[in-house]
Amino acid sequence: MERVISGIRPTGNLHLGNYFGAVKSFVKMQDEYDCMFFIADWHSLTTHPTPEDIKKSVKTILSEYLACGIDPEKAPIYVQSDVKQVLELYLYLNMNAYLGELERVTSFKEKVRKQPDNVNAGLLTYPCLMAADILVHKADKVPVGKDQEQNMEMARLFARRFNRIYRVEYFKEPASFHFADKAVKVPGLDGTGKMGKSEGNCLYLCDDEKTVTKKIMRAVTDQGPTQLNQEKPEVIQNLFTLCELLSGKEAADYYNDLYNNMQIRYGDMKKQMAADANALLAPIRERILAYSSDDALLDRIMRQGAEKAAARAEKTIEEVREIIGFRKI
Repeated sequence: MERVISGIRPTGNLHLGNYFGAVKSFVKMQDEYDCMFFIADWHSLTTHPTPEDIKKSVKTILSEYLACGIDPEKAPIYVQSDVKQVLELYLYLNMNAYLGELERVTSFKEKVRKQPDNVNAGLLTYPCLMAADILVHKADKVPVGKDQEQNMEMARLFARRFNRIYRVEYFKEPASFHFADKAVKVPGLDGTGKMGKSEGNCLYLCDDEKTVTKKIMRAVTDQGPTQLNQEKPEVIQNLFTLCELLSGKEAADYYNDLYNNMQIRYGDMKKQMAADANALLAPIRERILAYSSDDALLDRIMRQGAEKAAARAEKTIEEVREIIGFRKI
């Protein structure tokens, strides 16, 4: 069975973009692949070096993963910082990574532009840590968005370079895993771009019913079409995309016909979207509250996940040490 590894930073609650874009697929994948999911707390330090309460953030993400249907018995969930073997492989990969290639990584240049006062070494070597997360488990596939594709190519490069330097065929080149031919893009409620925490245009999985309704009813629209079969501006097309995700294709087609005939009432459309969003989120929200209040259960899941991840990672590190020439410890 092919191995799949995926991580998420503990930098806030999950939102519908995370759910439709990845987590919903993770739930399906855990029955089809040898999956492991991790909470990337080390990665979060590259942009948030002094997190307010990283333990709380980790448990928040874990509770939400579980509430969405990820079963730790099928797909172990662990915290990155609980698996120390990742750091040793990270060190070895750093030794064979070159300054120029790391400086050319698009995500690094973008972060430098956004946080010029915090251009740290961890930010520069982010691709090495991401590669270590993947290669330490010898993963076959990694679910990624387009923004991580260059980092995936770096992971493949590091795997090839290790094999070439030490004259072995040890690391396989991990493939980028795309859930479908066309990635699911969940638009934000502001009508532009995609749903994201920093944009402030999210529906969070933990939002209560009143908040969900209020956010959707405030979603940006226009004055409506002025001619039959008028082409939709981006802000309206995004609303229809969100409608199809929440209410289904039949509902979206119904409102599309009204739009084409200049009879659309955005308020009615939003009311249905809000009702369907609440129907989707209510059971997830209930499970989030149940999991987040059970610290003993969460601690046990993290501990068991770390044990399984560390056992697999330790085997890799022992073999890597032998290949490089270090003594076995």
